[in-house]
Order: sequence, then structure tokens, then C-alpha cells
Amino acid sequence: MPPERFSLWLVLFVGVCSVSTGAVFARLAEASPIVVAAYRTGLAFLVLALPAWVWAGREIASLSRSDFTVAAFSGFFLACHFAAWIASLDYTSIACSVVLVNTNPLWVAVLAPFVTGETIGRAKAAGIGVSILGAVFIGAGDLGGGRALFGDALAAAGGVAMACYLLLGARLRRKLSLLAYVTLCYGTAAAILWAVVLGAGLTFIGLKPQTYAAVVSLAFVSQLIGHSCYNWSLKWLSTSMVAVTLMGEPVFGTILGYLIFGEALTLWKAAGGVLILAGIYTASVSEKPPHAVSR
Repeated sequence: MPPERFSLWLVLFVGVCSVSTGAVFARLAEASPIVVAAYRTGLAFLVLALPAWVWAGREIASLSRSDFTVAAFSGFFLACHFAAWIASLDYTSIACSVVLVNTNPLWVAVLAPFVTGETIGRAKAAGIGVSILGAVFIGAGDLGGGRALFGDALAAAGGVAMACYLLLGARLRRKLSLLAYVTLCYGTAAAILWAVVLGAGLTFIGLKPQTYAAVVSLAFVSQLIGHSCYNWSLKWLSTSMVAVTLMGEPVFGTILGYLIFGEALTLWKAAGGVLILAGIYTASVSEKPPHAVSR
């Protein structure tokens, strides 16, 4: 039975707030970005493994080869998203990083008709456009050359990977329970990232207590709560709507960057936040009721 609209938007709001903490925790983790991403997805998978075996084991075992393939690609793009985005935080500001990585609504709008068959109406397209304009307001002051430009490129690549992850997830959530999907997706991402960590000989033990606390927080708050809220929503909302909601992350991320790291909070960023929220509202009012979403 479809959830009430209030419950649906509440879950998305919790997801935005939870995911927005990711940049802070990743910045606090003093380790290779690949190691941080591997711990994030690996710990999340370990928490899910036993419940999935008990309550979703038969469901997972009954999946077709094509479903497993889609899940594997979804996990692959999630791994790419985390690796690129977390690495970007070493080169550019939190505000600029979360803005560029959350350009995914643009890529979802371009790819959705081919991957999920969704169409982007005028109102939703307007909402996406306004949100992206707001993101430009937030991040424009941080754009620069050299190291910052490299970080910007990494964050943008993470945004493309995120769009692919959401679109593939939308396909699987038509038939899979949330527990089965996130277990397969997070598990695949963890396997890929840990293979890179071990293959490259990256240091993952003997880290500072602060780093271990940060990666545990990433796994439980940003991943298990934040990303799982989005993945739950993919069953009831269009991929484009979930993607544009993610644009709330630059708003909360910028505020947290200011409070914790003292990063500049300017009038331009405040205006950008207002535009992003206006864009999300514009897109949301055009969204069909949950029971009417066509996949």
C-alpha cells in the first residue's frame, strides 16, 4: 500500500539531513578516500547481511541473472560516486563539492527516458533548473583553478555516477524489497572498494580514533539512514523527483561547513539555498501521488 504523502516527504527530509552529514564526516576522516568509502559501504553491508539472510534470503536467491547484473552495476556506480566525491573534498570546499556532486538531477533528466521510461514535465524541468541555478549560486564563489578545479571535476564525476546509481535503483525497486536491494547494492560497492584498497596496498588499520568514529558515522547516518531513505523513496516517486530532492544537500552541507569548519557563508550562498528549496517545491507539486507513479 502506498504511503501517505506526508510520510513520503518526511522520509525524504530525513534522508536529505542524514546524507548532508556525509561531507563533514568524510572531511574528518584522515585516510585515503577509497578507504573511507570502503569502510562506509562495508560497515553498512555488515549491518544488513544478517537481516537480509533471515528476511530477504529467498527473495535474493530467486532473482534472475539480469537482476543481479543490474544490482552489480548499481553497486559499481555507487562505488564510483563515493570514490570520486570523497576524493574531491581534499581539493575543494564542502560547498562546491556538494553542489557539483548534486548536479545529478540534470543527468537523471537526460538519461531517465532511456533507462526507466520516465518523462520530465515542464514543471519538474523548471524545478530542476531553479535548483541547479541555486547550486551555482552556492558554489560559484569557490570555483577556482589548480587543485580546486581538479576537486570540482571529481565532484562532477561523482554526480554522473550518482545519477546512474539512482536510475538503476529505480528499475530494481519495482520488484525488490528495500532490504534486498540495499544489501545487494551496498555489498557490491563494498566488494569493489575493498578490492581496490587491498590491491593498491592502501592503509586501513592503525588509523586515528577520529577517523574510525567518522567512518562509523558515515556508515550508520549517511549510508544506512540517508541513502536507504532515498532508495525506499524510489519505489513511490519518480527518479527525477528523488534526484532533485538531493539538491537539498548543498543547503545543509553549506550550513554544516560553516558551523564546523568555518567555511564562508555568504549572501550568494543564502540566495542559492532559497532557490534550491524553491526548485524542490516546484518539482514536488508536479509529482503524481505515490500510487499513480508509473514505472
